Amino acid sequence: MPAPGALRAVLAFPSTYSIGITSLGFQMVWATLALRPDIDVRRLFTDQADPPHRSIELFGLSLSWELDGPVLLDLLEGQRIPLWSHERSDDDPLVFGGGPVLTANPEPLAPFFDVVLLGDGEELLPEFLDAVVASRGQPRPQRLRQLARIEGVYVPALYSPTYDAGGVLSAIDPIDGEVPATVRKRTWRGNSLTQSAVVTPEAAWPSIHMVEVVRSCPELCRFCLASYLTLPFRTPTLADSLIPAVQRGLAVTDRLGLLGASVTQHPQFDELLQWLDGPAGDGVRLSVSSVRAATVTAELTRILARRGSRSLTIAIESGSERLRQVVNKKLSGEAIVEAAAQARAGGLSGLKLYGMVGLPTETDDDVEATAALLLDLRRRTPGLRLSLGVSTFVPKAHTPFQWDGVRPEAEARLQRLGKRLKPKGIELRPESYGWSLVQALLSRGDRRLAPLIVAIRGRQNSLGAWKQGLRRLREEPPAAEPPPSWDAIVHAPWTPGQVLPWSHLHGPLPEATLIAHRQASLNPVA
Repeated sequence: MPAPGALRAVLAFPSTYSIGITSLGFQMVWATLALRPDIDVRRLFTDQADPPHRSIELFGLSLSWELDGPVLLDLLEGQRIPLWSHERSDDDPLVFGGGPVLTANPEPLAPFFDVVLLGDGEELLPEFLDAVVASRGQPRPQRLRQLARIEGVYVPALYSPTYDAGGVLSAIDPIDGEVPATVRKRTWRGNSLTQSAVVTPEAAWPSIHMVEVVRSCPELCRFCLASYLTLPFRTPTLADSLIPAVQRGLAVTDRLGLLGASVTQHPQFDELLQWLDGPAGDGVRLSVSSVRAATVTAELTRILARRGSRSLTIAIESGSERLRQVVNKKLSGEAIVEAAAQARAGGLSGLKLYGMVGLPTETDDDVEATAALLLDLRRRTPGLRLSLGVSTFVPKAHTPFQWDGVRPEAEARLQRLGKRLKPKGIELRPESYGWSLVQALLSRGDRRLAPLIVAIRGRQNSLGAWKQGLRRLREEPPAAEPPPSWDAIVHAPWTPGQVLPWSHLHGPLPEATLIAHRQASLNPVA
């Protein structure tokens, strides 16, 4: 229970309750707030909310998907909070945000936030909250400067971008010498990761207890934000962390989800699987997130089928051996075929594969290789239901392919896969090419996009509104610096070494290392 006089806070998620309550990141932040007696927190979703406070002192947003970002403005308007951070007074709440999207590149949304938390929240969030509570009653500028001294806390108003005569970003500098020149992502290195704080039948995954088994991924596919942004690869121990986390969930539900970019690469995963295959797992419905194809075994698929799973999910990226080498996907065609065979032999009814089109150096032959692989899997594993989820490559900050733009030919290649696979009974689940472009706009953009996001609020679900709005802003810029063109943000390749919107925000690896990884992929040594 909150203590009398507790700080009044709202934690928002830019989607519906069923989606938001399924997010482990949102649950972790909410639980951290709710367990503090000095904070009285209410939840806010786009379709429902806890009983409102009469006034708010702290407003937080958890963001894990670029396309949800513009919903922030709707949520702020609903709470009668000024949209622009510079328009807020001491009587307005501090607005903070966190999550992978904001850690990677917060700049398009930066003018709407007072504070952005970069990285893992396990240590950073409590330290931030302590400072917020301690500074109650102080003038807003003084509070923000104090918060900016915390490692991992980014205060956008304390940094100013400059542009050259051609409108190219040339620097992002602190406004004075008292502000750190760069902000480094905060990394949690403890022996525990995240688990569900809420189990409800109303979640998108009903009544499931989720346990984060690994964080990051040792494979380092060159496009992958989940690998590069969250380094190093971390694996909590079985006896001290994972099994107690699973037991806490199984005390209230029979559904268990094991999450992570590559859960089967936990060094004790086989032991966890055997434990769940024993009496502890009786009656449990088990599911795992995407697994590395080379780790799929008969024992894994047998236990998953026995514990209620119907399908297995693996990411192949491409059916082309050449292109998998380009993206550093350490996976052979034989391993993919073997994973499908093991899924069928173990009693699973389906295999879900994930791939991409538009990756750097991709050709039509590479796309044809993806179609050929799926057709070969169908021939070799009759009765196994196959589906391919395929997206367009979108460059992500802090990855080796951050300098590569979206390739326009990706749209035709999505259609080509559909023509090759759908008539053969293989389900194709393509992501919208148009919305991938908007995603790239937000993942590569800078603060000059903020007026666009304001201009189209209420229409952000319209693809046409994005392009029309950006064109209008270039014709009638609201400030001295017009925004760059759509092509300059979305499609244009950038030069390694140039100033990026996130150059002042440091991730796990220095830029020189990312450049070396990119060169190794695109220019392999024979």
